[in-house]
Amino acid sequence: MLMIRLENVEKHFAGQPVVHPLSLTIDEGEFLTLLGPSGCGKTTILRMIAGFEQPTTGIIRLDGEDVTQLPPNKRNLNLVFQHYALFPHMTVEQNIQFGLKMKKVPAKEQRERIDEAIRLTQLTALAKRYPHQLSGGQQQRVAIARAIANKPKVLLLDEPLGALDLQLRKNLQAELKQLQRSLGITFVYVTHDQEEAMMMSDRIVIMNTGKVEQIGSPRDVYERPETLFAATFIGENNIFHEERLFTVRPEKVRVTPELADTRKTGIIQDIVYLGNVHKLVIHLENEPTSVTSVLDFTDQRDWSIGQKVGVHWNLQDEVTVGR
Repeated sequence: MLMIRLENVEKHFAGQPVVHPLSLTIDEGEFLTLLGPSGCGKTTILRMIAGFEQPTTGIIRLDGEDVTQLPPNKRNLNLVFQHYALFPHMTVEQNIQFGLKMKKVPAKEQRERIDEAIRLTQLTALAKRYPHQLSGGQQQRVAIARAIANKPKVLLLDEPLGALDLQLRKNLQAELKQLQRSLGITFVYVTHDQEEAMMMSDRIVIMNTGKVEQIGSPRDVYERPETLFAATFIGENNIFHEERLFTVRPEKVRVTPELADTRKTGIIQDIVYLGNVHKLVIHLENEPTSVTSVLDFTDQRDWSIGQKVGVHWNLQDEVTVGR
């Protein structure tokens, strides 16, 4: 079932387009991520869905209803920001309850919704604490609990984990994905972190300078990038400009000490050890290009900087991309 439809939505600021005409559908229960660098238009799209920005042209539909002109409080969705916006003088419970009281939800139902939201976000032991007594990750959980207690059709999340340190962010990524699955709510998620997008999303919308570069599953956008930007923004890639423009992922590039019967030859410039994998950076002979090859932990061969090597890949691992 379709939950969100954007129909030729466009946004201009001071006459300049920040979101070029965009048509997009998002299914009920889908985890869709808007991914791209700062200033690419992804947060503007999220704010238009939320109602905090009006599209210059186009229509936004939520569950079949045209909500383009509706204010945020009339749309059945919630927005979670990077900065938690909790009330400092209220406990965890009271913060979660605030929106329910404003909506005049009956007291018994308030209690049920608060208890459910606290349980789902693993805040039971912290229910009586105040925001200053919580870590950043715990505060973000409260912000999410407050949003899901409203039982929105859609949860919009604007870089919600961006302020957290790496390990905590990874833990919360897994928790958020599990929460989304258990709730069945449509999530629209904004991030510039491609690893986060790959881990959490059902589909990814890759944005660049206000335009969509590609829409697809994590596997699609990684294995079959359609543009040079998509190929280089998601993961590491080797770019070749020959009769055409094509890419080969580093894990598809094989390196051998033998120089015969290989696609190219080169000199090892760098060896990067990363625990479960290590990378060889090879400067190709007679070309102004370096390629990267990723070798897994089973590769026990001795490599040395300055060593001449052969470089090979299979033809089917070449992905032709547009500019």
